[in-house]
Amino acid sequence: MFRLIFVFVLQLVLGISTAYAGDIKAGKKVFKKCKACHTVKPGKHKVGPSLHGVIDSAGGTSIGYQYSSALQTSGIIWDKKNLTAFLKSPKSIVPNNKMSFSGLKKDDDIANLIAYIASESE
Repeated sequence: MFRLIFVFVLQLVLGISTAYAGDIKAGKKVFKKCKACHTVKPGKHKVGPSLHGVIDSAGGTSIGYQYSSALQTSGIIWDKKNLTAFLKSPKSIVPNNKMSFSGLKKDDDIANLIAYIASESE
């Protein structure tokens, strides 16, 4: 019990979140599949929007990027559950969005990618 409390307090003090647990280094490798269209630099958009700060934000709201109307009106919040589902199958979660990527197949790749994006957004 003491160990559990210690770990929790340590996480609070150091700002470590377990909400997006994954291997950041492995996630950076997975991001190579994304970087042709996305960056993690704030405000720097490519074919797709910057993913900096996307976690826990409302879909279709990054300033300076022109989203599809499907994403703008989706009402989606990019929490862990929705990001995981979207990264698995973007067109099934937000039909008619303009992202051409078909999705990631491995759950570990998705968790690692989310952890990497979260780490780059701090």
